[in-house]
Amino acid sequence: MIISLSNAQGPPSPGFSPSSRANSVNFNQAYRNLWGPQHQRVDQGSLTIWLDKSSGSGFKSLRPYQSGYFGAAMKLHPGYTAGVITSFYLSNNEDHPGNHDEIDIEFLGTTPGKPYTLQTNVYIRGSGDGNIIGREMKFHLWYDPTKDFHNYAILWSPNEIIFFVDDVPIRRYPRKSDATFPTRPMYVYGSIWDASSWATENGKYKADYNFQPFVGKYTNFKLSGCSAGGSASCRAPSAAPSGSGGLSRQQVSAMNWVQNNYLVYDYCHDPKRDHTQTPEC
Repeated sequence: MIISLSNAQGPPSPGFSPSSRANSVNFNQAYRNLWGPQHQRVDQGSLTIWLDKSSGSGFKSLRPYQSGYFGAAMKLHPGYTAGVITSFYLSNNEDHPGNHDEIDIEFLGTTPGKPYTLQTNVYIRGSGDGNIIGREMKFHLWYDPTKDFHNYAILWSPNEIIFFVDDVPIRRYPRKSDATFPTRPMYVYGSIWDASSWATENGKYKADYNFQPFVGKYTNFKLSGCSAGGSASCRAPSAAPSGSGGLSRQQVSAMNWVQNNYLVYDYCHDPKRDHTQTPEC
């Protein structure tokens, strides 16, 4: 893939770092192992999880949240990773099976020479009940996410959801109606798992365990959230310097740069989708 020199320098500065307003936590302060404990290692507050033929691994926050800023620095596995998903997301699937809400950052594994895909997604009361309505926007990145740690975050407030990469907003999902926005409490999760049926080029390439183990690394956990059932006066951190929600003009400019150069799929512009199910489009 040829990237022009201007693109190779990365996005314009958003002018504000929401992560600077979020508290840093060690893994054990806020999370616990959920599955695959033998494939999970915590060292000085950082986390390594891995997938091999026997199992993947996942983690979950100790408490549910009603809103907040949730982030982690992640470093992805290089080489052949087709079929493998490394994720960081919010969900209430254990509380509402088949009818849950979810806000996803998922890295879709790839084959050598092709870039990772960062998939963002929002579910509202739907998954597993035969009527799955995803709201996927997929991006390539302006750097190699296997070379170093980069910060990925979700800001979920009562009015909007914003996805960030290194404090650059890449997607804003506003609350247009109660029917198209998640409002029930969610836990924070992360995992590495085999999604060979769909993850890489719609399942064309599967996980190949000749390349195991596949490793996901997490550090610099950021969490500034309002606990479910907590103080009614709690407010989610603002995405913008004004503190009033939304994004500044400079942040919007940075987001537009990312979407103009690195957006590779937008559910609202997919002619094969039934858009009566996604009225926010």
